[in-house]
Amino acid sequence: MAHRNSESMMMSEKSASLRSTTSRQSADSDGDTASATSIDSDSQDQVSSFSSTKEFRCLSGETVQSVASEITYLCPYQEPILGTLRLTTYRLHFQSTDRNTPLVLDVPLCVISRIDKYGGQTSKGDHSYGLEIACKDMRNLRFAHNKQEKQTRKELTEKLAMWAFPVTHKQRVFAFKYTEKFPENGWNVYKPMEEYERMGVPNDSWRVTKINSSFTLCDTYPTVLAVPAQATDEDLKAVAKFRSRGRLPVLSWLNKETQVSITRCSQPLVGVTTKTSRDDENYLHHIMEANHQGQKLFIIDARPKVNAQANRAKGGGFEDQDAYQNVELVFLDIHNIHVMRESQRKLKDICHPTQDDHHWLSNVESTQWLLHIKAILAGAFKIADKVESHKMSVLVHCSDGWDRTAQMSSLAMLLLDPFYRTIKGFEVLIEKEWISFGHKFNHRIGHGEDKHGDSERSPVFLQFIDCVWQFPTAFEFNEHMLITILDHLYSCLFGTFLGNSEQWRQSEMIRQETQSLWSMINSHIDDYKNPLYVDYLHSHVLYPVVSLRRIKLWKGYYLRWNPKMRPQEPISLKNKELLLLRNSLRDTLEEKRSEVKTKKRLQIR
Repeated sequence: MAHRNSESMMMSEKSASLRSTTSRQSADSDGDTASATSIDSDSQDQVSSFSSTKEFRCLSGETVQSVASEITYLCPYQEPILGTLRLTTYRLHFQSTDRNTPLVLDVPLCVISRIDKYGGQTSKGDHSYGLEIACKDMRNLRFAHNKQEKQTRKELTEKLAMWAFPVTHKQRVFAFKYTEKFPENGWNVYKPMEEYERMGVPNDSWRVTKINSSFTLCDTYPTVLAVPAQATDEDLKAVAKFRSRGRLPVLSWLNKETQVSITRCSQPLVGVTTKTSRDDENYLHHIMEANHQGQKLFIIDARPKVNAQANRAKGGGFEDQDAYQNVELVFLDIHNIHVMRESQRKLKDICHPTQDDHHWLSNVESTQWLLHIKAILAGAFKIADKVESHKMSVLVHCSDGWDRTAQMSSLAMLLLDPFYRTIKGFEVLIEKEWISFGHKFNHRIGHGEDKHGDSERSPVFLQFIDCVWQFPTAFEFNEHMLITILDHLYSCLFGTFLGNSEQWRQSEMIRQETQSLWSMINSHIDDYKNPLYVDYLHSHVLYPVVSLRRIKLWKGYYLRWNPKMRPQEPISLKNKELLLLRNSLRDTLEEKRSEVKTKKRLQIR
């Protein structure tokens, strides 16, 4: 898992204008970047909302709410920059006025996690009075105001809080106002029946059910589920009662040839009295029997064992191997959302605004971030190995089955199935395993809320994307696509990552009233292609080397705001050159093959 070059956004003193989020996030840097974004000529052809570095234009549906002049941006990487600060319904936009080539800083409001005032009328010194803004994307921003303009800061703070935290103020996020149209409709990317049919379902062992069509079986599961063919609807209802949140075991992935499966669920409701359920035991036996080659069902509990035991006091727990026949239970020791949140906080502290070169390695180690990435990858590898090498079906769960379970199932499927390594396949994977199966994006990200200290927030999905990044050439998509996904995970420009469940998205009419992130990506798909990807070379099962010596810190994302980490030559330009060269060589190859076929036909005559 060699380090992959970065294609992230960058600050440039020579070119500093907004890279529009309507079309795509900037990929003008191969390394880490700074707090502003730049736009290149080819992107301007695709972006209707912005035409030049000096002219501010709103996105479709966006309106300006406030304009403040004589604001100083306290950039941590260079001298203070004087400019104009605009607040819109979607973003905070700063443009310098004290330099020939404007510097532009653009921050989607829902990226903001916390707003603090600093300084007062008695504060001494330049730039001692203003706002400090903490963001979810690993950066903090400081803007200094003129003390004489006290009313300006007060009004700006109030309006900024209202638009940055719309949910707190009983409003909807900007995605419901965004009216941009794209050539591709990303809402059509994932169709459950098509995905099940691709895996050969239904068949003799598995059936598709719509028992959850009204979300009465499980309100955090999708409407369409694949379950063992031997299980009746009454069995499903009984098993759901014995699983936390009603999240009974259902099919995530099936090998069409071997019938080896990956299923997912939540913990059993064992409790301190060690309750059992004959219905649950029989149901897991049906899953095992659906695999004609397997004599045992492998159960992965993603939690540390001590945590799983502690959950018994809350009514949860784990499977008793004495009660369940022919099962093997293994704990993965992946820590909970609170540990991961603290690890991310430490990581942000050492990455922004500056990095301590003298203690860099020990500082990274102290965050334990890479240890967590290693544990997640090791768990996915264990699942893939059991499925591929031992032909054993695997059941995955954690506590409620929507955090670590999603990490395990999706990464294992990525290792096993080449389809998910394509751009469309990766979109399907996220839609299926994360969005439709109820990862709580609203709670984990805190969309539109000012509760920056909320214990529900955690970088679960970020860790998944970080694990994917660890593979340099195995995917059709490039790093730019991964960063774009993360940027819009927070931006609330698209409806893709809104909500905690399919039930909520249906009630809020997300598909009808918002745009899909995949619409934007698939409308400019060449920007997200990896020129080093060759499908026939990556059709095998991926076996990562799960070692800290091979796992890298994703500096292209975590350090991208620092201009000192910027490479000399943008990787995006090289990618375009390589894609053109690859396409040219393919065309030449096809021409040669055609010539050979023609010659053979002539020789036969």
